Amino acid sequence: MKRAIVFFLGVCLAGTAWAQTQVKTDNANVAQLRALDTLTGAVTDIDATVGEMLTYERLTITVQECRYPQGNPNGDAFALLTIKDIREEEPRFNAWMVASSPALSALEHPRYDVWLLRCKTSEG
Repeated sequence: MKRAIVFFLGVCLAGTAWAQTQVKTDNANVAQLRALDTLTGAVTDIDATVGEMLTYERLTITVQECRYPQGNPNGDAFALLTIKDIREEEPRFNAWMVASSPALSALEHPRYDVWLLRCKTSEG
């Protein structure tokens, strides 16, 4: 019992330390995504403008935000995405996706994979 309490307190303290070391971010205008049709093997790079809906095959993709570490546009990006199959009512994906760890929060679709590569700014 004592070990469980110590473990719980350690997890709480680690969470507090993480919250205090969050990285400041900037917003980008465009999220660069990569899409894979697992049936044909075709890979497509997509530049998705924040706030606009685009169509890739049977998917509609909306990027709500794309962020990157402040002053480092080539740093680890993360984006808030909504991905919907046009044949379904509910989105297949509606969450944050991290460029360095796409499997951490991934699109669950039987045919398509979509992942974030990076955020792009107007400067390039």
